[in-house]
Amino acid sequence: MVAPLSAWPWENLGAFKVQIQKLCFLLDFDCQLFLCLEQYLLYGPFLGKVLFSRLQDNSMTETWCLHVLILCALRGFIYQLCTSFSNMLFLTRNRRILQQGVDFKQIDQEWDWDNFLILQALIATLAFYMFPILANLPVWSTRGFIAIIILHVLVSEPLYYWAHKCFHGSYLFTHYHSLHHSSPVPQPFTAGNSTLLDHVVLAAVTWIPILGTCLIGCGSISMIYCYVLLFDLLRCLGHCNVEIIPHQIFEIFPLLRYLIYTPTYHSLHHREMGSNYCLFMPLYDALGNTLNSKSWELHRKISLSSGEIGRVPDFVFLAHVVDITSSMHVPFVFRSIASMPFTTRLFMVPLWPIAFVVMLVMWAKAKTFSISFYNLRGRLHQTWIVPRHGFQYFLPFAAEGINNK
Repeated sequence: MVAPLSAWPWENLGAFKVQIQKLCFLLDFDCQLFLCLEQYLLYGPFLGKVLFSRLQDNSMTETWCLHVLILCALRGFIYQLCTSFSNMLFLTRNRRILQQGVDFKQIDQEWDWDNFLILQALIATLAFYMFPILANLPVWSTRGFIAIIILHVLVSEPLYYWAHKCFHGSYLFTHYHSLHHSSPVPQPFTAGNSTLLDHVVLAAVTWIPILGTCLIGCGSISMIYCYVLLFDLLRCLGHCNVEIIPHQIFEIFPLLRYLIYTPTYHSLHHREMGSNYCLFMPLYDALGNTLNSKSWELHRKISLSSGEIGRVPDFVFLAHVVDITSSMHVPFVFRSIASMPFTTRLFMVPLWPIAFVVMLVMWAKAKTFSISFYNLRGRLHQTWIVPRHGFQYFLPFAAEGINNK
């Protein structure tokens, strides 16, 4: 029997959830709760409703829901951007914490990583109806930024630490939290790969400081955007499997290591699980005596190795880009598309000019670079890309440049 709140309510709707949204829009119901169920398909219709409502002098609700959709889009962009960076091996291979690749099983398992965006869009819409004060927030409030930082440190951090520790208990871990830990290699998308109950708790941790700040009269639109987007950025940081924080900064400011975690710090939690439970501040692990003793030394070791030459591969497969469209199938662009190399999606069409410019830059400046790797029987295999596209191999004047690569 499936544990309560372990599955997402729209998990089995498939295409039907799209039809529900279309029906709600066509009938013009006041039902933003349903309209937020799949934000990606609703930008056009929702913008239409906002423009129509402005003509009718009734823009309050639609403007708030527009903010919800914009925020969801920006949050998704942050996760995609961080995932792209963590998979750019030519930039990150010497900074990787776990030296293994992401397999298709993990990609399939994390396919619906963005369910929590839908959930939080619903919660934000409910909050708007329950607290009308959210409809009249100013654009900026300096006091609001101070208040939300205080509430985050004193409420969200200890609440998450306690809840996270509980999720590692026998029953809760087996039925809920084990899904999050089932990904062998942490990735930014892994941060969203959890059960409904996990994300209900995380949503409370995220929105308590926001609502608290707004209810005391210090809230602002910019505060909500900054807090939510920074929250997501730090979540991505902890799951990116790439160490980007230099160890020297902690040697200069020792107390800083208790105020902000590192990718190495959170990676240890995924590997050993009995320590490092904090949200973003290791201070609470130190207070709760759950701080992994290897955290700082491992961080220093990985940070130092980032400037060294990595392991020489035992086998290299030399490849080139076939055409402009295929260049968008590399793992660091869209992971879901990279796992289906012969698939073309409509949203890839606007990216074609960008890929074309990248092709020109590669032709002019790029060197051969590493794009993927795998380990087989203890041997390191890498794929290197010659920065040339298929048509360039038929240009007589390009032959010398290709051979030089």
